[in-house]
Amino acid sequence: MTSPLLPPTLRLELRDDVAVLRLARPEKRNALDDATVLGIESFFGAPPPGVKAVVLDAVGDHFSAGLDLSELTERDAFEGLEHSMMWHRAFERLERGRVPVVAVLKGAVVGGGLELAAAAHIRVAEPSAFYALPEGQRGLFVGGGASVRVPRLIGAHRMADMMLTGRVLDADEGQAAGLSHYRVENGLEHALELARKIAANSPITNFAVLQALPRIAEANPAEGYLMEALMAAIAGGSAEAKERMQAFLDKRAGKVGR
Repeated sequence: MTSPLLPPTLRLELRDDVAVLRLARPEKRNALDDATVLGIESFFGAPPPGVKAVVLDAVGDHFSAGLDLSELTERDAFEGLEHSMMWHRAFERLERGRVPVVAVLKGAVVGGGLELAAAAHIRVAEPSAFYALPEGQRGLFVGGGASVRVPRLIGAHRMADMMLTGRVLDADEGQAAGLSHYRVENGLEHALELARKIAANSPITNFAVLQALPRIAEANPAEGYLMEALMAAIAGGSAEAKERMQAFLDKRAGKVGR
């Protein structure tokens, strides 16, 4: 379905409490133009009512080949600065937003496409996925948050290798490096299964994972432990948590197994 709030380069599908948001520029390998990035910001700033998880997918064979370079040549240095900060703002709205996001990676996950994928909370890769940061070969530097997010996934030394040499990682190499959480044959099917599980969680728990966990990880240990204790107390004191715990004690909820 289309939405009046979204550009034609984004398509929305609602499946109960899970939304599927698709990049829809297959003729451009889903290159990200300004309208698409701003549409992503708008969507994650105000997800549809009742949506508890989002699957970020793409039309065609590729997730995203990155920045639409035809727009890059039209900017001076200051405009380039503002453009980069717009991408930062949009992708942070996704990463620090209200709903967990599962990205389906296939074909090109390149440049800005990798920056978008890195902002998602869970990444599911199909065998066709390949990863690259070609900015170094084009006289550029990453501008959509890659220098912050990608080293946290694979380490600064691996990112340096990709940028300095133009190295391309295939799906298995990306999985081993840490760019994806899952390597599966049918990415959309697996992502939807994960999204349904996520949507069934307590909203307080999902909020804590999206909002508190990243800040705890970035804090010094003393502050981190305090934030953890506060969040644990808030979550554990909720009526839903007490009901779920009672269901477990009453053997109405399954135990963890392999």
